[in-house]
Amino acid sequence: MTIKGNGAKNDAAIRELIDGFVKAIRAKDINGVMSVFATEVVSFDLGPPLQHGGGETFMKRWLELFESYQSPIDYEVRDLTITACDDVAFSHSLNRISGTVKNGQRTDRWLRWTACYRKSNGKWVIVHEQVSVPVDLRSGKAVLDLKP
Repeated sequence: MTIKGNGAKNDAAIRELIDGFVKAIRAKDINGVMSVFATEVVSFDLGPPLQHGGGETFMKRWLELFESYQSPIDYEVRDLTITACDDVAFSHSLNRISGTVKNGQRTDRWLRWTACYRKSNGKWVIVHEQVSVPVDLRSGKAVLDLKP
């Protein structure tokens, strides 16, 4: 769903930004990853604390993720939905990250991802993201084996 203004153009620009983000993750390209985020990004990521800010701390979390994989990272975005106005937008999708981590264990996880964007000086950037996995309410444990 795209609303108001330059709908198709904004939708295409955000899809291009997400495609670049995916390519950067697969290549473990920290500069490519950071280029899609506003410097003041707020992230509600999987690991503690409850909220992550931008800048060096945010970059460090991405570098730690990259360094935890011994193999290339495979990253996929599925069921992407974008809602865009002229200068703000949001998207949600199911994203899959997989690969082999340093201890030799193969990982394959589906995540829920929501991102909020702002257009500044003609460029879209992510100003907020939330990454989550379902939780079993009885046990309080993450449910990591679900697939779309």
